[in-house]
Amino acid sequence: MKKIEAIIKPYKLDEVTNALSAHGVSGLTVTPETRGSGRQKGHVELYHGAEYGSPFIPKVRIETCIADARAEEIITVILERARTGKVGDGKIVITNVVDAVRGRTGEKGNKAV
Repeated sequence: MKKIEAIIKPYKLDEVTNALSAHGVSGLTVTPETRGSGRQKGHVELYHGAEYGSPFIPKVRIETCIADARAEEIITVILERARTGKVGDGKIVITNVVDAVRGRTGEKGNKAV
């Protein structure tokens, strides 16, 4: 199994989650108020005529666990829906999952995800 963690622009959330649902991904965790910085080094906002800088940009984190055989397909779906081609599109991190257990039934492995 693979855990796929995608950090994306907030306005892309609905587009990405709808595409994942259409591809049969039913288990998602979404953290709606994540902040981070990368190469863009934050942003500057104008408030009452004064500039205020923030080192962190608002992002959304989407996490899911997928069977190994479907990982590339799901990564491609996320990339197609989240990418704008501009700085700040985010990252996708893929990690190996040793095991998963469904709390309600005790099912393990791919059956749990």
